[in-house]
Amino acid sequence: MAKLTKNDLHSLKAKYAASEKNWIKVGFSTCGIAAGAQKVYDVLCDEARKNNAEIEIKKCGCVGMCSAEPLVEVNVKGLPRVFYGKVDRETAIEIMEKHVCGNLLVNDRIYDVKVN
Repeated sequence: MAKLTKNDLHSLKAKYAASEKNWIKVGFSTCGIAAGAQKVYDVLCDEARKNNAEIEIKKCGCVGMCSAEPLVEVNVKGLPRVFYGKVDRETAIEIMEKHVCGNLLVNDRIYDVKVN
């Protein structure tokens, strides 16, 4: 197996970052579904269409914070990756309008931030 140099790693990271698309993941574990994940997912899809947002909305499994469900993870280029918790219809609309379309974080529902 060939060893990668630091420059190789930086090149791969830059290539990956340039090709990475914006996405949202909605937690669809049992607790997420029970807390309203389907409704949140539907609202996000509707709002993305209304705003012509270039974002992929996906379903994922357990994130491990059952008490914060429904959980939504948002990755928008140029911003840190954010986990929003206890997302309801209004928060989902706010996430789409402010975070995805406006490049602003929705501070009152952030549960975790991942800086790339």
